[in-house]
Amino acid sequence: MSIPGVLSFTQQAWEQVLAKVKRAVVYLDAASAESLHWGCGSSRLLEAVGSPACYLREFEPAAVGGGADQPKAVFVLSCLLKGRTVETLRDIICRSHFQYCVVVTAVNHAVHLTANHVPAAAAAELEGQQPVFEQLEEKLCEWMGNMNYTAEVLHIPLLLAPVAPHLALTPAFASLFPLLPQDVHILNGARPDKRRLGSLSEVDATALTPELLLQIRCLVSGLSSLCEHLGVREECFAVGSLSRIIAADLANFAPAKNRRKTATGRASVVFVDRTLDLTGAVGHHGDNLVEKIISVLPQLPGHTNDVMVNMVELTALQAEEENQNMVAPGCLAQSNDPAAKALWEALLNTKHKEAVMEVRRHLVEAASRENLPIKMSMGRVTPGQLTSYIQLFKNNLKALGNHCGLLQLGLATIQTLKHPQTAKWDNFLAFERLLLQSIGESTMSVVLNQLMPMIKPSNQRTSDDYSPGELLVLLVYIYSVSGELSVDKDLGEAEEKVKKALAQVFCEESELSPLLQKITGEFKNKGVSRRGCSRLSYGRCFELHEAR
Repeated sequence: MSIPGVLSFTQQAWEQVLAKVKRAVVYLDAASAESLHWGCGSSRLLEAVGSPACYLREFEPAAVGGGADQPKAVFVLSCLLKGRTVETLRDIICRSHFQYCVVVTAVNHAVHLTANHVPAAAAAELEGQQPVFEQLEEKLCEWMGNMNYTAEVLHIPLLLAPVAPHLALTPAFASLFPLLPQDVHILNGARPDKRRLGSLSEVDATALTPELLLQIRCLVSGLSSLCEHLGVREECFAVGSLSRIIAADLANFAPAKNRRKTATGRASVVFVDRTLDLTGAVGHHGDNLVEKIISVLPQLPGHTNDVMVNMVELTALQAEEENQNMVAPGCLAQSNDPAAKALWEALLNTKHKEAVMEVRRHLVEAASRENLPIKMSMGRVTPGQLTSYIQLFKNNLKALGNHCGLLQLGLATIQTLKHPQTAKWDNFLAFERLLLQSIGESTMSVVLNQLMPMIKPSNQRTSDDYSPGELLVLLVYIYSVSGELSVDKDLGEAEEKVKKALAQVFCEESELSPLLQKITGEFKNKGVSRRGCSRLSYGRCFELHEAR
């Protein structure tokens, strides 16, 4: 995967979108907005719209429609044009005054044929035609109230959110997660007795639900478009049951077969099930500042891969809790700021100590360029030292504008270094190393019994003790590094003790984190029922991969 190819893939896709949005109301779903966020930034989209008013809106059923002075709309969607998505399109258009609608989907027309149950043989005969898109164009005109109005439906592969030249993410597939052993029982529920599956290794595409198959095909569509952009003929390798199915689907995807005939380059694509390396997701052995920033700062709403940076420090407001929401948050993505991008890439590629020093160096250089009265200090970098550098920009509007991206990354670093969770990082690391030694020398039941004294209700915990969410992180780590376990009486009893202790702690919590609400099934701000806590017995704590 060449470095410029990955970036240009996203940027060229967005250029096609930007060519359509002049003086339009633009609706984006969350995944498309995240791709824009990392790929070229919302400012590029606003410039392309060219209107003094803000015409960007979230694509949702309750979205505001277009007024009488807004005749054009562009919908940028990461998903299939089917079901609720089409219903939402209809609802927005019917309460608007649009005369020109453009719908952009990140999903290939071939996948839409599959979603509409068109047999493969019939789909092959439709090569070069797009009947699903054409039918939707007619519907759009119907909803606008005049068949002479203009409607366009087109496919643009907005698959990636390029976090760095060497790292791109797929926000539309954040929820796509490998199957777990207990999922085999669910799949068997729809199969006759003679065709029941014995294990995950027996799962193939025919065993999956139609919804999961379509989600996989949407991912494959995007990956095929990426390979087409790079001009490569891919060779796929897979580790894990779901990865094997995805690799096979990419190999058999009809548009991909045609593309490979003319591809001049070659590439290897490796698919790996995340469940085969949960320790990498929940462990604390990584000595990287970005990992800590993403772990401790609050998630940017609507995003899966960015955080909120508190910007109050750069205003005249007091840094008090009631002022936190009065200023729009900063973030990590700085797609239009070369200096901030250079710092971000350095943070991704260096160890914690070097990264903090790099933040200091960039702040010092920026202050020097602006002729700010900076006082140099050597030695260990502290949050207070970085704060003093950032404060220099506070009352200089020009300097603030010139280095806004850099200051956001600087504040993210300061807030992470000051965060109580960062202080616990070394404690986690020490305990994980101790666990590794214990697991090598003792049985799992002994390890779980060592964990029991650490499970404390909120009224007995200090700041140094582990919260319920942190205990679940440790449990996922323990089971991930243990490998296959032979179940015996001692292990069963130890597991039951841990489950009961955790359930008791959950029930006594005054407020659960969003993650714990999801795990227990209790979506309330206060309190949790024992019924919700008991669901832990079904292994739902392994959803904890989404926390990291």
